Amino acid sequence: ELEKLGLGDDVDLHVYEVPVEYQTVQRLIPALWKKHSPELVVHVGVSGMATTVTLEKCGHNVGYKGLDNCRFCPGSQCCVEGGPECIDSIIDMDTVCKRVSALGLDVTVTISKDAGRY
Repeated sequence: ELEKLGLGDDVDLHVYEVPVEYQTVQRLIPALWKKHSPELVVHVGVSGMATTVTLEKCGHNVGYKGLDNCRFCPGSQCCVEGGPECIDSIIDMDTVCKRVSALGLDVTVTISKDAGRY
């Protein structure tokens, strides 16, 4: 929907659907960063179990035990070998959550520091 609405003439918006596959993500995401040199990247995940919009404060690199859509899981249980254990967002998610909640939309927004590992 954001692609349809746009963000104004000064913003180049690139939307990609990325499969839930460890090896595809390891190849595709660095290539997209190199291609676009973005100032901001928003990763959006969809879960049939979710009951709220969850804003993640950080992403983890270790503890991945679940199989992806190709029935693969890294033996090291790491997304990126030698990568940092955690990457914290520089966006103030608490403020974003409060502002969205204040809009009175029929959407519950929550904050998490423990993104799913799959």
